[in-house]
Amino acid sequence: MNSLFVSNSATCYGRPFYRTIRNVKEVRRVSFLALRSPRCAMDLSVGGEDFRYNSVVKFPRMHMRDPYKLLGVTPDVSEEEIRGARNFLLQQYAGHERSVEAIELAYEKIIMKSFRERKKAKINLKNKLRNKVEDSPSFKKLLSSVEVPKIDLILRRLFLFGFMAVWSVMYSAQTGPAFQVFLALLSCIFFLNEKMKDGKRACFTGFGALVVGWVVGATIVPLVPAYIFPPTWSLELLTSFVAYVFLFLACTFLK
Repeated sequence: MNSLFVSNSATCYGRPFYRTIRNVKEVRRVSFLALRSPRCAMDLSVGGEDFRYNSVVKFPRMHMRDPYKLLGVTPDVSEEEIRGARNFLLQQYAGHERSVEAIELAYEKIIMKSFRERKKAKINLKNKLRNKVEDSPSFKKLLSSVEVPKIDLILRRLFLFGFMAVWSVMYSAQTGPAFQVFLALLSCIFFLNEKMKDGKRACFTGFGALVVGWVVGATIVPLVPAYIFPPTWSLELLTSFVAYVFLFLACTFLK
C-alpha cells in the first residue's frame, strides 16, 4: 500500500503535520479531523471579533455624578480648560458610545451651571447698585424735593403748556416764540410760589428750569433729522418746545 501524506493548515493545532497512514482506521480518523478543521478555524475567527469588540477602551469615571470629577477638573478652572479636558477625553474614548455620552453630559452640566451663576451675579450687581443709589444722600434729597400731585392738576397744567406750544406754532411765521416763552415762565413761577411760599426761591427755580430746558433743546434739536418737522418750524421754535416741557415738570412735580 502506497504511503499517504496528509496535511491540514486550517486546524486548531497551529502547524501542519505529516503522518504515514498504514490502516483504514487511521484513514478514517484523519478524514474526520479534516472535516472538523474548518469549524475550528471559524470558531477562532469569531472569537477574534469578540476580542476586538471587548477590547474597546471604556471611560473609567463615566458613572460619576459630579461633572467636575468626571472630566478631571476643579470648579475654579476656566471654561477654556474645561473645554480642553472635554475634547481630550472625547479623543481618548471616541470608540465607546456611552463614554462619549457621559463626557458630553458632564460638559453640558458645567456650562449650564456657569451660565446660571453669571446670570445670578449680574442680578445681584444690579440690586447692589440700586441699593447704593437709593441709600445715597443725594438721591434721598432729590426724592424729598419731588412730589406727585393729583391727576386733575397734572392735566390742567399739561393743557396750559400745551396751549403755549400750539400758540407758538400758530404765530411762528410772524414772530418768534419769545412772548409765549415769557408767559410760560411767569406761569411756572406762579405755580411754584403757591407751593414753596417763597417768591425768590420760586423765581430762581423757574428761571433755572427755563435755562436748563433751553440748553438741552438747543443741544438735542440739531441732532434730529430735519425732514421729521415741517419746513416752517425754526430751531428757536423747536427749542421752545423743550423749554415748555422743563417748565411743566418744574412747576408740577417740584415741592
